[in-house]
Amino acid sequence: MKILMFAPEPYFQSRGTPISVYFRLKALSSLGHEVDLVTYHMGEDRTFKNVNIMRIADLFSIRNIKIGPSWAKIPLDFLLFIKAFSQLLRKRYDLIFSHEEAALLGVLLSKMWNLPHIYDMHSSLPQQLENFNFSKSQLMKSLFNWLERFILKHSHSVIVICKDLYNQIKRAGYEKKGVLLENFLDFEPASLSEEEVMERRSEICSNEEKIVLYTGNFQAYQGIEMLLKAVSGIRSKNVVFLLVGGARSSVERIKKKAEQERVLQKIHLTGQVDPSEIPLYIRLADVLVSPRLSGTNTPLKIYSYLKSGKPLVATDLWTHTQVLNEKICILVKPEPEEMAKGIEFALSSDEAGERAEAARKMSQKNYTFSRYKQKIEQVLEKAFKHKNG
Repeated sequence: MKILMFAPEPYFQSRGTPISVYFRLKALSSLGHEVDLVTYHMGEDRTFKNVNIMRIADLFSIRNIKIGPSWAKIPLDFLLFIKAFSQLLRKRYDLIFSHEEAALLGVLLSKMWNLPHIYDMHSSLPQQLENFNFSKSQLMKSLFNWLERFILKHSHSVIVICKDLYNQIKRAGYEKKGVLLENFLDFEPASLSEEEVMERRSEICSNEEKIVLYTGNFQAYQGIEMLLKAVSGIRSKNVVFLLVGGARSSVERIKKKAEQERVLQKIHLTGQVDPSEIPLYIRLADVLVSPRLSGTNTPLKIYSYLKSGKPLVATDLWTHTQVLNEKICILVKPEPEEMAKGIEFALSSDEAGERAEAARKMSQKNYTFSRYKQKIEQVLEKAFKHKNG
């Protein structure tokens, strides 16, 4: 098929939705489809066979888009609509595939051209207002609620990335359109020998020390400041906390917070890295952590962590427990003292290693590229079924 895809993101950048877009494109290409991706003017040209990246014009000199809702996205999404509209005038497509808020544009254009529309629902639009403290306006929240209902009603197939979103569309009455497609794929790791890995490890810690790893952004909902408070509660002196990710400004903020907590000497910050480097850092680690405090979407990192065979400590919240349980990880209350206890258990207990091995075996069975492609095929089939039905 010929597919027109809209991604209101800087594609490609090492962050949530662009990573999801990358793997959607990989699967569609592998299945033999042709995709024209209409996206922002920012980002790297990461593509696949039969995938074309079509960027909007750089008319507003916008160089950066923060994670979450942003006023800067409004003019960029208008240009996205114009670019997609002109593309539809020039070329015949079989289907429209839209991510996040661009689904509104996708619905409108699918009606104008009488094409099936897929909504890739990476998160709940009104919930984003709360998670990122974008607006406390009830009018704005009501507008986003209406927008989400409108998109769900007029889309022919809906991808949801976690059980919470699936439950949400089920409550709204659109369960038959939905496909649960978890973001469990990983980037190909760099090929390094054991000797090279140990050399990289020596740059971070001594032979006697163990590494506790966090990967991801440093937004408040991720719980990094809570994790820093937990560091001082770790009794063992031979532990280094490796924090991978975070924009430059966020890294500086965390450094200052670590100084205030008097734990800076135990913290190693890398800043943002290419996604292909994440498997290396996981390989270096002894324990993995996800201290998230809020939100309902499952963090992308969780799937990579489970595949690693390394003990995982995560907060006992729905954002994690829709995937995790005590058989495959260590769940703790979202409090510094409990996080510290969980990390110490993971570092020293044989049981923690047994749970990690159970997680690895479960991942080998459930989180494969072939399964991912099967889910994408279900999405496409549902789109045509509900369009023609």
